[in-house]
Amino acid sequence: MSTFNLEDHPHRRYNPLTGDWILVSPHRAKRPWQGQTEKVVTENKPAYDENCYLCPTNSRIGGAKNPDYKNTFVFTNDFSALLKDTPSGTYENDALFKAKSEKGICKVICFSPQHNLTIPNMSVEAIVRVVDLWQKEYKTLGSEAFINYVQIFENKGTVMGASNPHPHGQIWSQTSIPDEPAKEDLKQKAYFKKHKKSLLYDYLQKELEKKERIVVENDSFVALVPFWAVWPFETMIISKRHLTDILQFTEQEKEDFAKIYKELTRKYDKLFNTSFPYSAGIHQKPTDNTNREWWHFHMHFYPPLLRSATIKKFMVGYEMLANPQRDITAETSAKMLKEL
Repeated sequence: MSTFNLEDHPHRRYNPLTGDWILVSPHRAKRPWQGQTEKVVTENKPAYDENCYLCPTNSRIGGAKNPDYKNTFVFTNDFSALLKDTPSGTYENDALFKAKSEKGICKVICFSPQHNLTIPNMSVEAIVRVVDLWQKEYKTLGSEAFINYVQIFENKGTVMGASNPHPHGQIWSQTSIPDEPAKEDLKQKAYFKKHKKSLLYDYLQKELEKKERIVVENDSFVALVPFWAVWPFETMIISKRHLTDILQFTEQEKEDFAKIYKELTRKYDKLFNTSFPYSAGIHQKPTDNTNREWWHFHMHFYPPLLRSATIKKFMVGYEMLANPQRDITAETSAKMLKEL
């Protein structure tokens, strides 16, 4: 009988941040890059689109008019999923039927006035301005008494739900701590109490030693494919220094973050020669006025593409009913991205 190894045999991998498991089936995709590699015709978008509700001076769907902004621009979402004036209340009809009101504030951030840009096409200086605005909004929203969590995220591409190609992201802030960061909070807290160091700090040191899943690295941050990745080309950006939130960035760290954000997304675009879609978001300390020193700043990237610009990964069948599953290993996808 052959000896078990991660590159040949089916196995389950553990996610220490959430406690979840993923099934990996490497024998099904020994050479995943041999699939289709056709190029997609790129749409040439104008720098300004008179029909875009996010471009400068244009009117939005709700009727408000955008200023003639030159860099970044933020506004409260005209059709917010969460509202700050939601009345407090609960609904309960025995233990099986429960509901609770939820307050929040949702904002839209335009990364640039130029309609035809994306993060990988923007200058480092322009991305630093986005980080500046993220810091400001995280601080401002988090200071509201009823806001206990601030979720900064970006949906890029129509396949990931972006309703407008203009470069933008969103910030949803709310009273409760959502499920995913809540799971990460519990696991990071337990690890910190036991080891007196952050979970992601120790994890990153081991990844830097192994160098199997590192995609990009600079003085302040590392972009890697996590050992437990679910999506084929999923990545994380992790701060080398133990930072609990974005407000602790030095000026150099802001620039380094902008550089690695740009470099990682440029690799994504090059992978299948397309403007690579993804959902990305920052996980950091909740804003509920508790210490939470166990939190370690990181950013997740979840791209849906599998073998080409037109072949996508879907969660179906076994994955919806049992466990997430992937064929291409984290090590293989990291190698492909790193070499671009």
